[in-house]
Amino acid sequence: MTPNIIDLPELRDKTRVFQDRTHAGRVLTRMLAAKDQQAGIIMAIPAGGVPVGVVMAEKLRLDFDMAVVSKITLPWNTEAGYGAVAFDGTVRLNTDLIRQINLTAEDVEKGIGKTKNKVEGRVIKLRGKKPFPDLKNRSAILVDDGLASGFTMQTAVAALRNAGAGRIVVAVPTGHLRSVEIIARKVEVLYCANIRGGYSYAVAGAYGIWSDVEEEEVIKMVEK
Repeated sequence: MTPNIIDLPELRDKTRVFQDRTHAGRVLTRMLAAKDQQAGIIMAIPAGGVPVGVVMAEKLRLDFDMAVVSKITLPWNTEAGYGAVAFDGTVRLNTDLIRQINLTAEDVEKGIGKTKNKVEGRVIKLRGKKPFPDLKNRSAILVDDGLASGFTMQTAVAALRNAGAGRIVVAVPTGHLRSVEIIARKVEVLYCANIRGGYSYAVAGAYGIWSDVEEEEVIKMVEK
């Protein structure tokens, strides 16, 4: 692994290591180095990253905000994605997958357009009219509940760079080794407590309690 990846060796390749997302947030809080906390702001990716990020912001007494990103899903399977769109319109596509499943250019354009509309709606619903934070001279600590393919996170990183982030730190409870290594090359430092390899990987496998986080829950967490 590259030197800027920080994990917990005792948790490597293990499953069910976190009780829930709140517990995972506490573990990441203990891992985060002081230099990465300095002038930091937690940027959580909704919805799953919010419970993790809220805990970190509370424990570390850091500012909290959200980086809204959504995957572009397949026309016949809303759980599987072939790319992602970020809050500023940044788009990343898995071109290899698009070729493998024979998606047409029209299918891809429709998917991008639909996802852009979804992201714009979520930004308004979750952030309101609050201006996007000034990230210059700050550590933007990008948080999600896990890294599978990593396309959502890669898109979020690109969007934060476009927003002028001076330093980007990624903090995730769990991640697939390949995705962790790819994203680590794009940021200053990456924290991942539970790194797992192999062909079969699911973010949910790291958690004892796992369920989807609804947008209404996100709003309540942020207000609280």
